[in-house]
Amino acid sequence: MSEAAVMHHAVVEPQESPLTPESWGKLGMWLFLAGDAMSFGCLIVGYGILRHASSNWPVPKEVLGINLTAFMTFLLIVSSVWMVLALAAIQENNKPKFNKFLGLVILGGLMFLGCQAYEWTHLLTHRLPEAGISFSNSLFATTFFILTGFHGMHVTGGVIYNTCVLAAVNRGRYEAKHVEIAGLYWHFVDLVWILIFTFVYLL
Repeated sequence: MSEAAVMHHAVVEPQESPLTPESWGKLGMWLFLAGDAMSFGCLIVGYGILRHASSNWPVPKEVLGINLTAFMTFLLIVSSVWMVLALAAIQENNKPKFNKFLGLVILGGLMFLGCQAYEWTHLLTHRLPEAGISFSNSLFATTFFILTGFHGMHVTGGVIYNTCVLAAVNRGRYEAKHVEIAGLYWHFVDLVWILIFTFVYLL
């Protein structure tokens, strides 16, 4: 093959990477969420196994506050809608609208954490003692606080993450692609809570 043919072949079929710089962040978040999903999956499956094997597992609705956690679930679902609206706003380069909706997402996360702190305090001081359940010798209490606490840590991380994104966008350092990546994390946190609410509080 002549030198000209080789050069033509190289021009016609350039070697390209399947990943662009814009997709690295999203790929990294998906990989992180995949690992995190396995962590939550193990905790939920472990909770289910212990509950099935126990002969004196309490009925969750008789011990836990279903009304409060139903509101917390609704709050996270609405916050996911706000996150979608915030992403749409930044894609339209509408910063006031973006600030409004991402600010609501952050506020929703803070309200969720406040409700969870109230729930834990009420459980430890009233509901668990009244039901004769001790945190030190009850698998129900141990698994409940580990599972909901692990999720609460993720909500806290999400609030901090979204606050940093909000500040970075207003400084001109972040764009819509960064908001989209933060949205993936927040939607994951919301989905996990729906599973926890279903398996721990309702079933």
